Amino acid sequence: MSSDTGNDTATAAARPAATVGATPQLTAALAAAHLPAVVALRRAVHAHPELARAERRTTTAVAELLTGAGLAVRLLPGTGLVAEVGPEGGPAVAVRADLDALPLEETTGLPYASAVPGVAHACGHDVHTAAVAGAGLVLADLHRAGALGHRVRLLFQPAEEVMPGGALDLVGAGVLEGVAALYGLHCDPSLDVGTVGLKAGPITSASDHVTVRLSGTGGHTSRPHLAGDLVFALGQVVTQLPAVLTRRVDPRSGVNLTWGAVHAGDAANAVPAEGYAQGTLRCMETEAWQHAGELVEDVVADLVRPYDVRAEVVLVRGVPPVDNDVRATAVLEEAARTTLGADAVLPTRQSLGGEDFAWYLHHVPGAMLRLGTHPPGGARHDLHRGDYAPDEGALAVGVRVLAAAASAPRALLR
Repeated sequence: MSSDTGNDTATAAARPAATVGATPQLTAALAAAHLPAVVALRRAVHAHPELARAERRTTTAVAELLTGAGLAVRLLPGTGLVAEVGPEGGPAVAVRADLDALPLEETTGLPYASAVPGVAHACGHDVHTAAVAGAGLVLADLHRAGALGHRVRLLFQPAEEVMPGGALDLVGAGVLEGVAALYGLHCDPSLDVGTVGLKAGPITSASDHVTVRLSGTGGHTSRPHLAGDLVFALGQVVTQLPAVLTRRVDPRSGVNLTWGAVHAGDAANAVPAEGYAQGTLRCMETEAWQHAGELVEDVVADLVRPYDVRAEVVLVRGVPPVDNDVRATAVLEEAARTTLGADAVLPTRQSLGGEDFAWYLHHVPGAMLRLGTHPPGGARHDLHRGDYAPDEGALAVGVRVLAAAASAPRALLR
C-alpha cells in the first residue's frame, strides 16, 4: 500500500543514520514518510473488519505491505502473522498488535466506515495494527541504513476479543522464542491525541466470563412452592453474588462482578424450568483472580440451596492483569518523551478492562502504553461503542513511539 515515492523518500531519509544512529528526528522523518501508507492500511482494515480467528483479509493486507518493505513474513496457522527485521542472531525485541474486530454495528458515518453489517473496529485494533505495521516500515529503513542494532519481531495476533484469546495461540506457536522484551499499545479515548499514558505495574485487570445456569421442575405461578421458584432464586444470584464477593475478598483486590445478560421464562403465569445469568468477573490483583472462581461456585450453591433448584457455574478463564515491567515501562517513557516531548507523557490509572497481552508478560518482560485518540475539543466516545472514531493523528504518534522504543538499545532489557 506504500507508494514507490514514499519508499524512496523514506530510504533517502534513512541514509545518514548509518553514522548517527536512530535519532528522534530521523524516526519522526521516517514515520512521516510512511504515514500515507499507514493511514491507507488503517482505513482498509477499518472498512473490512473481521471477527476473531477470521482475520484473513487483514492478515493478507499486512503481510503484503511488510513483505514489500523487505521484512521477513511468516503466516501463522489460521490467521495472523509474524514479521521480522534486523540483524540475524542475538535476542530480539517484539512489538504486538491485534487484528480482530467486534460484533457491533458501526454508526460513525465515516467515508471508510465498516462495510460489513454488524462488525466494527470499535476497540481500535485497526489503529493498533496500522501503528505496528508502520513501526515495521520505519525499522526496515533503519536496518537498511545500519542503524538497527538488534532484531525486532512484529506480532500480529488474531482473536484478542474472545476468551481464551489468540495470545495463548501465539505463545504456543513459539513466537516468543529468543525474545528479550515485548512492547504494545492500546487506544485510549480518555487521552487527547498526541499524548500517551504510562504506568509501571498492573495497568489492566483480570477478566473472566461467568455463566450461572439454574434448572428446576417448572410449574404454575400459583404454586411456586411446588415448582421451585427459579426466577426468585435467579434474582438472589444476580443481586447477592456480587455483594457477597465484596465481603469475602479483600476489597483492595478490586473484585467486581457485573451482569450483562439475564433470562428466565417467557410467560407471566408459568415458573420456568431453566434460567441463566451471564456476566464478567474482574479482579485487579492476580492472587484474587486465581481464587475468585472457586469462591463464586461456593457462593452460588449456598444462595440457591433454599429454593429447590440446581445450579451450574461455568467460568471461562480469560486473562490475568497486564503487569507492566518497570524497566520496559521506562523504555516506552523515554521513547515517548524523546519523540513527542515531556508534556506528552501522562500517568494513567489501572483499568478494570482486560487484555490478553497479559499472557505474553508471563513469559517475557514488557509493557503496554495507552495511546491517546481523543480529538481535542471533540466529542468523547468510549471504546466498544458503534460511534467510536479515533483521531487519525494517533497513528503517527503510535508509529513514532513504537519504532523509537523497539530500536532503542535499552529495549532488550539486558
